[in-house]
Amino acid sequence: MAGAIVAIVVVVFLLIMAARTVRIVPQARAGIVERLGRYNRTLLPGLAILVPFMDRLKPLLDLREQVVSFPPQPVITEDNLVVQIDTVLYFTVTDPKASTYEIANPLQGIEQITVTTLRNVVGGMSLETALTSRDHVNATLRGVLDEATGKWGIRVNRVEIKSIDPPSTIQEAMEKQMRAERDKRASILTAEGFKQSQILTAEGEKQSAVLKAEGAKTAAILRAEGEATAIGTVFGAIHKGDPDQALLSYQYLQMLPTLAQGDANKVFVIPSEFANAFGGIGKAFASGTVGQTAGAAVERAGGAGEPAGGVTEAPRAISEQAGAIGDNSGQHDQ
Repeated sequence: MAGAIVAIVVVVFLLIMAARTVRIVPQARAGIVERLGRYNRTLLPGLAILVPFMDRLKPLLDLREQVVSFPPQPVITEDNLVVQIDTVLYFTVTDPKASTYEIANPLQGIEQITVTTLRNVVGGMSLETALTSRDHVNATLRGVLDEATGKWGIRVNRVEIKSIDPPSTIQEAMEKQMRAERDKRASILTAEGFKQSQILTAEGEKQSAVLKAEGAKTAAILRAEGEATAIGTVFGAIHKGDPDQALLSYQYLQMLPTLAQGDANKVFVIPSEFANAFGGIGKAFASGTVGQTAGAAVERAGGAGEPAGGVTEAPRAISEQAGAIGDNSGQHDQ
């Protein structure tokens, strides 16, 4: 019975010794070995053998990149506004021995350096500058933290500002200002669009007026050329027909009723040439040459058919013309 107890005790002792002697360090971990209270060596990933009761393995250190989010810190800006700044830190342990023996609490030290650096950097900026200069603040923080944490065996990879929260009243004022700026830009764009629209409309009307004027000019020129051609043709026909004084007097009498027409003609004055024309026609009738002269003139002018009325129809036409002139003259006198 006693031998069995001794055997059990020996087995347990051997298991304890084996557990304290053989250690396995996982990947991306590192261990600090102290022998009799002093630093002995750093264990790398893999199998390690320790001396029982002489070597002590401190807690393993994580060599991967770590992320730490610090609580918001109050910072006073240059324009005396208190803002809450929330930061995120990315760091890596590069020297396990230094991070173990150079500083007691690395995270607390990093947090305090971050807070003091933020107050120094942001304290020299206005609120608007701080809100738009995050890259500058991040670079400044990283430089200061790298310099301070280098001797601790820690490398700061990145420092990011998560948020900068000004007081609620300042946020409302900034929102109103931004809304006013947007309304201003919208009004300016609307005015510019209306201006461009008016300019384009005016240019279109100008071009339309120019084109209409050119069209009217061309039409007037063509109309004048046509009238000139017509007048030239008539003038040539008259000269070709070679009319005598009797025919011209007869045509003059035919135009008198047309001169007497019109609602605006209150008084019709018979021109002095009327007596001469009528006398010439009378002499022509007395000699019997009006019809023959008119017919010859029409034939010479290129007319076709018999003379209009001949010698026998001319007196009747003249009497009708004279009666019409008398009627029109009487109406206008009334």
